[in-house]
Amino acid sequence: MNNPSRTTNWLVWGSLVAVIAAISGAFLVSKLKPAAAPLPVYGPVADFALTNQNAQPVALTDLRGKVWLADIIFTRCPGPCARMTKQMRELQQALPAASAARLVSLTTDADFDTPPVLQKYAERFGAQPGNWLFLTGDKRAIANLAIDSLKLTALEKPAAERTSPEDLFVHSTIFVLVDKQARLRGVFETGGENTDWEKSKAAILTAVNQLDREP
Repeated sequence: MNNPSRTTNWLVWGSLVAVIAAISGAFLVSKLKPAAAPLPVYGPVADFALTNQNAQPVALTDLRGKVWLADIIFTRCPGPCARMTKQMRELQQALPAASAARLVSLTTDADFDTPPVLQKYAERFGAQPGNWLFLTGDKRAIANLAIDSLKLTALEKPAAERTSPEDLFVHSTIFVLVDKQARLRGVFETGGENTDWEKSKAAILTAVNQLDREP
């Protein structure tokens, strides 16, 4: 009379054992999985004093303790700047809500790109206030940050080589990643014949997540 009951008990306990074994196995696999290799350190970012799209001063101290991704553009750019800014917007949308990462876009065209101009540009591309900074200011200060610290190229085009009145600068189309200790840690292509943006975007998000976990 008790045989069916015993069989049921064995089935229940057998199922529980199988579940526990599966959970334990998954835990062990996660522990044995090798951690991602540390990202290289390319060098420190020097202090700077610039102004954002809200006419507020921004210095390196405002970004310390946060991971940030930077590029260099100008608002009347007839070339890749609009594409780069759309790509930055994609990253803004893809970043986890818990991430404190910031986005930083420097202008090469400080005379034209005043805070009000940058604010309109930021609004045009859906920049989240406080999370995505568009920086302008003294030309030398911008060059020091962009070229010396972030390894971004920005050169004014000779008048004879310009294809339009807005064709003013030749500049990098890469995104660079800075860690919480203000060190340059990543360089990512955004365009070009051999660039797969979706792969670059995934690599950027993975690197941001990795640096977010660093102290």
